[in-house]
Amino acid sequence: MTNVRAEIPAKYKWDLTAIYADQEAFDKDYAKVKELIASFGAHQKTMCESAEGLYQTLCDAQMIERVAEKLYEYASLNSDVDTSDNRFLALKGKVINLFNDYASAAFFVEPYLIRIPEKKLEAWYASCPKLEDYRRNIDVTRRYKPHTLSDDCEKLLADLQNGLGSHSGIRSVFANADLLFGKIKGEDGKDLQLTDTTYVPLLMGNDRRVRRAAFGKLYETYSRYGNTFASLLDGFVKEKTTMAKVRNFSDSQEASVFRDEVTPVIYHNLVDTVNRNFAPLFRYYELKRKALRLSKLHLYDIYAPLVVSCDRKYEFEEAVDIVLDALNVFGKEYRDTLENGLKKQGWADVYPNTGKRGGAYSAGSYDTQPYILLNYTDTLDDVSTLAHESGHSMHTWFSKQANLPQNANYTIFVAEVASTVNELILFHKLLKESDSDAEKLYILNQLMETYKGTLYRQTMFAEFEQDIHALSEKGEPLTKDLLCNTYYDLVCRYFGKDVVCDKQIACEWMRIPHFYMNFYVYKYATCISAASSIVKKIETQGAPYVEKYLNFLRCGGSRSPLESLLVCDIDMTRPEVIEDAIADFDATVKQFEELYAKQ
Repeated sequence: MTNVRAEIPAKYKWDLTAIYADQEAFDKDYAKVKELIASFGAHQKTMCESAEGLYQTLCDAQMIERVAEKLYEYASLNSDVDTSDNRFLALKGKVINLFNDYASAAFFVEPYLIRIPEKKLEAWYASCPKLEDYRRNIDVTRRYKPHTLSDDCEKLLADLQNGLGSHSGIRSVFANADLLFGKIKGEDGKDLQLTDTTYVPLLMGNDRRVRRAAFGKLYETYSRYGNTFASLLDGFVKEKTTMAKVRNFSDSQEASVFRDEVTPVIYHNLVDTVNRNFAPLFRYYELKRKALRLSKLHLYDIYAPLVVSCDRKYEFEEAVDIVLDALNVFGKEYRDTLENGLKKQGWADVYPNTGKRGGAYSAGSYDTQPYILLNYTDTLDDVSTLAHESGHSMHTWFSKQANLPQNANYTIFVAEVASTVNELILFHKLLKESDSDAEKLYILNQLMETYKGTLYRQTMFAEFEQDIHALSEKGEPLTKDLLCNTYYDLVCRYFGKDVVCDKQIACEWMRIPHFYMNFYVYKYATCISAASSIVKKIETQGAPYVEKYLNFLRCGGSRSPLESLLVCDIDMTRPEVIEDAIADFDATVKQFEELYAKQ
């Protein structure tokens, strides 16, 4: 397949004229949104005067957001398939400016919503039934009432925002642009420039000398700048803990998970359950030690491959059929919709081309079809990626079919559930049907790495975040020594006594940008746990449970994430959900052991 986009057959590329036929159509909607934003300020006087005034305010806000999202998708998708085309980059910038203008014009909406007395609001619902369409959105906003300050204080905090939140950006520039890690000897004996980007691929190599050299050199460099990294993280944590106090939260963890409409109970359940179930993880590390024929497994051995990559090639059409066959378990509506999308409606932009953004994603707005970006190269990993992104797209499709625009967007807390369900369904089916031991071992290895990296590693990160925020709230300065000691103790606990926890790993926290995302990483672990439990129920309960799962997809944003998951019998407050994922990981390790022993 050519790298020149113009030479790729049309059936493998998005046709984005389905969003806007031409620039004139784009400009027409752009002008419409500009006009709506310019007149939006008039709602400030009428929003709280009557039920109709509130309804019209919310309708106009929804219309602005809906059209602006469509504009953004058009510009962004076009830009991503050819990043060298400055035309669409410029359009994307214009739409971002629209969103900023809208934020300024609509500054009053949330505080005014919070101020409306409960009795008055209920009377308005009764007198204006169409206002009920926005009840969910209103309720989500009004949750913040205990954490909203006076007008003067809110204005002051808004004015301060431009001076806050800089720690992550500074850390990123320093780590990615200014930090130099030097050179090591590669597998061929030649000098090789080490970077943070090449580090993990080097750890995944077969040459232990190279792995050890990369590990040592990387953390030797980080350690030299430990005081700088500690100052940045200390400043970030202090900012978050202070803002939590100002907004009347008990601590920064509660303030952060509040946005997800959950409580710290979910967080603690994850950490506590994982800590009670290290045995399968330790078994995995012992398997890796034996497979690599090492007397002791060091931390620089953790990413070394247990099996060679799967050499079989999968043409895209074959991949689509494999994925559709696996997802047939979800019934005719799911299967037919996805098949039509992938084969007839051009949901996927398939192959890499010069200038195309890397990676993969699923995108789209309420007024567009789903769009899946791939960089397909015929590997089994690519088949898995197609299943994953199809999960996102079908979640979005079901949500849009069942909800009004204001209730169609689901939250990050559940965003990775449907995609991970699809991956697990695919891998489980391939394991049952494959007649190749090499392919089975490869799939099992991928599953083990997924559980190890997403469930256990992300929970370790989540526990570190929890610990350092708690320390800061007690008045402890987060120095390099304190952070390194705290992190190293966690590593020793999560890897166990049979893995050599090399001292250099104490500096690993310095290279993890997610610690500046404020209690974000726990959601990776909760999503894979929910997905694993869902797959187990699908495989044991069949069609009756599948309908529950599809109803979860239909929830979109019409319910809180926890309520949405309860629709398919997933209660994230209970340890059983996490335990299901751990049991699946344990079974995968055992299956790999048995098959590997045969070889």
